Amino acid sequence: MTRRDFFTAIYNNETLDMDLRNFAGAAIEKMDATNAARKDKPTKTQLANAPLIEQIVGMLTDQPQTATDLAAPMGVKVQKASALLRAAVAQGKANVQDVKVKSKGTQKGYTLAK
Repeated sequence: MTRRDFFTAIYNNETLDMDLRNFAGAAIEKMDATNAARKDKPTKTQLANAPLIEQIVGMLTDQPQTATDLAAPMGVKVQKASALLRAAVAQGKANVQDVKVKSKGTQKGYTLAK
């Protein structure tokens, strides 16, 4: 049971004293405010990845490139390049499409967003 579940159960229990219910309601509001403040701040990883995302976006062209194609020139692992490319797509800086790669099958190809 999470703290939110606990306080919600107390707040919704009409047989308990009103002071307990008010305390639980205030605790829920405090958790909501804390979560809202945390949501607006970028994490340490997001801050560290921002320049890498710009670097990988700078390498994109109109021709689809896979994460494998972009990882080696950047000096990162394919998994890291893939995560950076997904973040670039989420930010609207890159587009993704399926491309066929010889002897590997279908992979994600990334292009520069227009």
